Amino acid sequence: MSAVHTVNSPEKGPQPILRKPEGEDGSSIWELVRECKPLDENSMYCNLIQCDHFGDTCVVAELDDEVVGWVSGHVVPNEPDTVFVWQVAVSEKARGLGLGTRMLSTLLSRDVCEDVSKLKTTITKDNDASWALFRRFAEKRGGTLSSEAHFTTDDHFDGKHSTEHMVTIRFAEPLKRAA
Repeated sequence: MSAVHTVNSPEKGPQPILRKPEGEDGSSIWELVRECKPLDENSMYCNLIQCDHFGDTCVVAELDDEVVGWVSGHVVPNEPDTVFVWQVAVSEKARGLGLGTRMLSTLLSRDVCEDVSKLKTTITKDNDASWALFRRFAEKRGGTLSSEAHFTTDDHFDGKHSTEHMVTIRFAEPLKRAA
């Protein structure tokens, strides 16, 4: 793992360092996601591949050499103006620090997102924490948020998972010009 140092904030104490993931982070990310219900658990191999192949569009938050936050995402292949956020996970140890918003902002500030004008994610109706995060994020970034049922219980999940609503945040202009 790369050497990182904790940043201190006078009002909030030590702050996590945000960085691109490395292959060695895969198992720690897997454990974090397992702790963050109601997130769907992926295989450890999936998290390893996310770190290895999609590191430019993923963010790890580390506090005192422990992974306490994770955002996984990718630029949508047939929509180069869209970044899709797959998961946002924040450890109980790092809640209340605005870490979800900070990780999303870090992702959008990367060169790979310079042509992005939309952020998409899917959220089930009952995931209040995710709805709150993305509403706050849209407001802070001056974006407009919309949603519609996308992957439905009956059509996509054989009745075994709640409907996932596609949430889209549209920014006024691509991020490279908005900066």
